[in-house]
Amino acid sequence: MREGRTLKNLAVELERQLASKKDLIVPSMKMRLSTSMTGQCTLLIDESDGAHEYPVNAFALRQIADKHAIPHGYFERMRQDKPVLLDRNVNTWLHAQPHINRLVRTLDGRARAFLTDRYRRIDHWDLANYILPILDRLPGARLESLELTESRLYLKVVTSKICCEVAPGDVIQAGVVVSNSEIGSAKLRVEPLIYRLVCKNGLIAADRSMRKTHLGRKMISEEDHVIVFQDDTLKAHDHALFLKVRDMVEAAVSAATFQLISAKMQKTMGIKLTGDPVRSVEVLAKRFSLNDDERGGVLRYLVEGGSLSGYGLVNAVTGYSQEIADYDRATAFEEFGGHMLDFEPPEWKAIAAAA
Repeated sequence: MREGRTLKNLAVELERQLASKKDLIVPSMKMRLSTSMTGQCTLLIDESDGAHEYPVNAFALRQIADKHAIPHGYFERMRQDKPVLLDRNVNTWLHAQPHINRLVRTLDGRARAFLTDRYRRIDHWDLANYILPILDRLPGARLESLELTESRLYLKVVTSKICCEVAPGDVIQAGVVVSNSEIGSAKLRVEPLIYRLVCKNGLIAADRSMRKTHLGRKMISEEDHVIVFQDDTLKAHDHALFLKVRDMVEAAVSAATFQLISAKMQKTMGIKLTGDPVRSVEVLAKRFSLNDDERGGVLRYLVEGGSLSGYGLVNAVTGYSQEIADYDRATAFEEFGGHMLDFEPPEWKAIAAAA
């Protein structure tokens, strides 16, 4: 499992971001896109005290393209080669829908998300303040990995009190991962986590997860003015939702959930890779859209692990995640390992007998 931040570092950054965030409900007619000759896009928003400029990051640009049905490849071609044409396209579609409001989320003076006015804001600060004490109270709990990326917050906790040997000397422990996005890149998720002590691998069992879509009531901009949400508004949260998160955390680290997942892991030990291991990894790489470096890394972990079995391949995938610099992508590999536990027999046969 990838190492992340310390709890102190995470708290400091969450507090810093809380002070630097600004959310605006903006009528479409109150904003326009301006692209420089170097390709830097800026949203110009007419607020009550005048026009404000917000440079737009890559993720929000993709959202702008999607919201106006502009193919991303064409959007990027205009941004690089014909910025005036890009502005004309986007602004034409923006102003063609004068009664539509958008939620623009900013951080450090930059636009980081371009969302509908029904997007339900579940902020990292509120979630962390509610859920971290609950995670800390789990029996034998340890905060194994905490991280805050541009797109998501991750809280990964393992408990030493729920564990078993899947093979002699191969001990796994139960855990949970809580993740959230403030910019629309993912749902709020609570998922069981399996931690393998011998190699510090993490596996996320996504099929047993809670996923809450960020969808709420429509937010109305009165008199076609831009609304800036203040701190007291941003701190408001749905108590019932967080109670559900608490219940899902408890379910994720329950003995029943752990036994179900560990039984699936043990079952993969009986799947023998009878074909060419290189071809087996290639089939798996196509299944999860791995690039060449990732495919080579998984193969290396499989060979070094010395177990040409489904279990060995699962651990090769989750083991390689520790080498991936990007935390979001590393976590995706932990999810891939969980998905493999739910492969149907024909899927495993295509991998195991690949030649």
